[in-house]
Amino acid sequence: MSYQITLTPSGHTFSAAADEPLLAAADAAGLTVPYGCRNGVCSVCKATLLEGEVDHGESQEWALPAEQRAAGKVLLCCAKPLSDLVLEVREVSADRDIPVKTLPCRVQKMEKVASDVMILHLKLPASERLQFLAGQYVEFLLKDGKRRAFSLANAPHDDELLQVHVRHVPGGQFTGQVFEAMKEKDILRFEGPRGTFFLREDSTKPAILLAGGTGFAPVKAIVEHAIHNRIERPLYVYWGARDRAGLYLPALPSQWAAAHTNIRYVPVLSDATAADAWTGRRGLVHNAVLEDFADRADGLGGFQVYACGSPAMIDAARTAFVARGLPDGEFFADAFTYAVQ
Repeated sequence: MSYQITLTPSGHTFSAAADEPLLAAADAAGLTVPYGCRNGVCSVCKATLLEGEVDHGESQEWALPAEQRAAGKVLLCCAKPLSDLVLEVREVSADRDIPVKTLPCRVQKMEKVASDVMILHLKLPASERLQFLAGQYVEFLLKDGKRRAFSLANAPHDDELLQVHVRHVPGGQFTGQVFEAMKEKDILRFEGPRGTFFLREDSTKPAILLAGGTGFAPVKAIVEHAIHNRIERPLYVYWGARDRAGLYLPALPSQWAAAHTNIRYVPVLSDATAADAWTGRRGLVHNAVLEDFADRADGLGGFQVYACGSPAMIDAARTAFVARGLPDGEFFADAFTYAVQ
């Protein structure tokens, strides 16, 4: 049995089977709504149920607390329809015409930029190019059928080699392979591009780009895309890490800021040690943003925010920024989780 799903305010409709997650059904209908992890963890695909009933599926309690469910919130990646539905959700259309491909790639170069961070430079077959938007991600297809998602760190104009930033997770199946067994010329397969984390170029609002750890990868792509396209709206880049080594490309964002008056860069360390000899900002990276814009009468009301990092960072930033006047619809996020199986 299938049900009719209506999205508001767009008025778009699509059908979803009773056992089909709403996000998958929307994808199949060519409609794009915000999403990140696809497994009920990051809450990026949260929508409001105005009419009808759903089975919440495997939504995680902390990503969708009971009080939010009672208020009509649903995670589209997990929820399945039990009736016709009306959902309030913001759609994304800029990536609608970009095909998702399954492609092989060769590991052209491995660049270890920190003890636990490897940059992979990937070469596609000569006859292929991957069309994508700066900030999107690809999913590597493992031999056992599992997938691992990594953001593309290069901008679309610079696509001779694709670039991903991989942090070593102890016990991690894919990251262990990267750090312990992978070598140049190895062949990988991936599917992509995916994701709705990209710069909304129809806006002229100043943008705060918030990165935690290797969440810098899609931020790097977005900034380099903006520079290439001569986008002159103000860009405030905040990169947070535990220690100095976590800012694994320290010169690059400083170079952006030095060369472009519309770009400002603020590095922040949460657990700097004496060995770091750190004289810069300390604490949580989203708090640095709050401190820097505390004197604005309208708070963050005139900004957009693009945040990539752990689910905890994303959740804390969203809550704090909305409380400081940021419209919820101007917060764009890409939350990553580490899989060890």
